[in-house]
Amino acid sequence: MGQALVFGLLASSALVIGSILGAFWQVPRRIGGVLLAFASGTLISALAFELFPEAVHLGGLWPAGLGLIAGGLTFVVINTALDSWVARSAGNPQEVPALPREAAEDVSGAEAEQTERVEEAATGGASTVVGFALLAGVTLDGVPENLALGVSLLSGGGSIALLVAIFCSNFPESLVGAVAMRRGGRSPLFAIGIWSFAAVLLTLAVVFGRGVFAQLSEEHLAFPLAFAEGAVLASLADTLMPEAFEHGRPLNSMATAGGFLVSLVLSF
Repeated sequence: MGQALVFGLLASSALVIGSILGAFWQVPRRIGGVLLAFASGTLISALAFELFPEAVHLGGLWPAGLGLIAGGLTFVVINTALDSWVARSAGNPQEVPALPREAAEDVSGAEAEQTERVEEAATGGASTVVGFALLAGVTLDGVPENLALGVSLLSGGGSIALLVAIFCSNFPESLVGAVAMRRGGRSPLFAIGIWSFAAVLLTLAVVFGRGVFAQLSEEHLAFPLAFAEGAVLASLADTLMPEAFEHGRPLNSMATAGGFLVSLVLSF
């Protein structure tokens, strides 16, 4: 359990570091996009060459494949519901002034549309909605990643490649997320505090993944491990990669390849 706590703290520390920088530094859009592209490459490599083959090895192709599909579907359902909830919380879009083009283009990292709604709600003074909506958007991406990290501790001592990949994805998300919150009128202390709270939750997700599945036999680990991988893969397609493409061009392609190579080297 101590190892799970250490892995969780290391992976989630990027949220705190990124939020501190973002609270006091207006990061250029292109830098944020390039960092997200690098993070996407590291996660793709870790999923493809380490975690999914491990799931197949533990339980076979069918349990692993079903887990992968189930995880992706679960992410889509929850994410769609979250989009609707945040939109309702923000109020009638016809009654809320649209974001300036420059501010809207700067949004990156977490769910772009959700974050825009969050900032719109902030202009109306709905501070409670702002904090919990943004927290929900962040943890939706982070929980499956950290659960997968916790489960990986049961099947081979922990995935260093996945640990690095999660750190690399957490950092730009919190960095540009804190910038967006500051533009929405939130104080640096609020931005750092809410991201630090998210870091605590995601650290607990690693410990939870390690503890809950510790009693399962190795062949029964295939489905939960692949389930978490499917959710991460869906979040990549829905969040990180579109944002990296929009804001990181023309360097996003090489940054993705660089992240892929770094994670691949660490997996050996």
